[in-house]
Amino acid sequence: QVRLVESGGGLVQPGGSLRLSCAASGSGFSVATMGWYRQAPGKQRELVATITSGGRTTYADSVKGRFTISRDTAKRTVYLQMNSLKPGDTAVYYCKADLGWQNYWGQGTQVTVSS
Repeated sequence: QVRLVESGGGLVQPGGSLRLSCAASGSGFSVATMGWYRQAPGKQRELVATITSGGRTTYADSVKGRFTISRDTAKRTVYLQMNSLKPGDTAVYYCKADLGWQNYWGQGTQVTVSS
């Protein structure tokens, strides 16, 4: 069982930055592939970025060069640094832990990019 709690969302102006955090409790974090997903109103949930237990990362084309995913195994936390934010980045951001045989999701944190 893995419990995930996201934090760090909020309102930011276009061009600004935010850092999201996802704190994990329970067993399995060290072997899990962690991911950030987002869902805008009226749209399907989409992949933003993932990071494997070995540190390999992948990004959606729409965020490459602007967002950075990282993880701190000792703190059992995964981060999403978001720079050069655009209104199109507005969404609820969710953290996901993929253990292979089971997926776990956090409750989400709202990110709003607006002037």
